[in-house]
Amino acid sequence: MYSRIAGTGSCLPAQTLTNHDLAQRIETNDEWIVSRTGIRERRIAAETELTSDLAVKAVEAAIEAAGVSRDEIDLLILATTTPDQIFPSTACIVQQKLGAHGFPAFDVQAVCAGFIYGLTIADQFIRSGGAKCAVVVGAEVISHILDWTDRGTCILFGDGAGAVVLKASDEPGILATRVHADGRYKDILNVPGKVRNGAIDGSPWVYMDGSAVFKFAVRALADVAEETLNAAGMEKADLDWLVPHQANLRIIESTAKHLHLPMDKVIVTLDKHGNTSAASIPLALDEGVRSGRIQRGQSVMLEGIGGGFAWGGALLRY
Repeated sequence: MYSRIAGTGSCLPAQTLTNHDLAQRIETNDEWIVSRTGIRERRIAAETELTSDLAVKAVEAAIEAAGVSRDEIDLLILATTTPDQIFPSTACIVQQKLGAHGFPAFDVQAVCAGFIYGLTIADQFIRSGGAKCAVVVGAEVISHILDWTDRGTCILFGDGAGAVVLKASDEPGILATRVHADGRYKDILNVPGKVRNGAIDGSPWVYMDGSAVFKFAVRALADVAEETLNAAGMEKADLDWLVPHQANLRIIESTAKHLHLPMDKVIVTLDKHGNTSAASIPLALDEGVRSGRIQRGQSVMLEGIGGGFAWGGALLRY
């Protein structure tokens, strides 16, 4: 038994924040941001817009694309760094907003690698017979944890949600997944604050050592892509598409070069979305599918890396 992606969906907040808009707030400019990141604009959630709100819309779009009913869903996994509240899980809140109940629903916290982790878990549920129709969604309102005076971080991130419906199939879909983590690198990308005694203890803002993250990401993503290909018994030449985590254009270009893929075989949404953490891979996948570039039967590599450090890859036959 295999799991196959039956449908994809996404949701982006209405508000667009361009580099020119940011230049009115902090000391930066469009050329500086584009040359270092590839980002031109990003979407920002409204003050009252929650992670679950974005997630529900993405899930509804994926369900419609898959041609399944809500009653068929028997597993919901939500990857996020920005849950609605401490508990219950945002997945349970999404389940309630969908008008569904009874099946397992839980959050995964692996930051920007969260969607790959969630996809890996759902794939194992389906392969083992524990589920037949699973929803995996990555959703974030990263803007709520950004220090808008820190140009090293606030220029990078955006909000959004992306989702897939996985169905059990006799035909191969997800061919191989590989996930890793190394907590020795926890201090180079984090939000160290915690809730204690009714107050925030420590900084509630994203902290990042940009150069350290870049060096680690380039190496780790190249390695996990090769490892995932090897696990599936495939070669780099067998790949049709790369759908990477949208963090930095130079990292994406480095991974594409390692896989011998031209950039026209890489789905890039970074310029429009910024880094949407756990949402970035499913957002990019949905755009690739809905634009008609990614076709049924093609081989697609998904990969992402984020705080933890946590990283992973997933190779699938779409």
